[in-house]
Amino acid sequence: MAFETVSELRVRYAETDQMGVVYHANYLVWCEIGRTDFIRHAGRSYADLERDGVLLAVSDASLRFHASARYDDPIKVYTSLSAVGSRGMSFDYRIERADTHSMLVRAATSLVCINREGRLTTLPREVRAWLEAAMNGEHSASEGMLND
Repeated sequence: MAFETVSELRVRYAETDQMGVVYHANYLVWCEIGRTDFIRHAGRSYADLERDGVLLAVSDASLRFHASARYDDPIKVYTSLSAVGSRGMSFDYRIERADTHSMLVRAATSLVCINREGRLTTLPREVRAWLEAAMNGEHSASEGMLND
């Protein structure tokens, strides 16, 4: 089974528009929360990756809206890694209301590895292997990965 994380949050007032509905760009923020949690649960943090010179930039994002979230709704963001390549990776997300399990958004992002000058670079071999193991749900105590 593929490795998937679940991030829980509650819609904040500042995330809504004048109609009381979550503003569409905030779903991308929630995807980032899910992606960050995924990386952490797989055994490292984004901060660790950046300290090691692995910088990730979103190169593509797509969202399909199914229903609206509103202020104070409980939200769950389900995140999985769908692909890892030599220069990047792709994540899939399901964003649901936590109390009703109703689908709000399906999303996907692709990220590329860049160097400190902002140029595309190769994902380090050990990072790629670690991400592939996480994507496949492989547990490795030596790397501190969790298989939720």
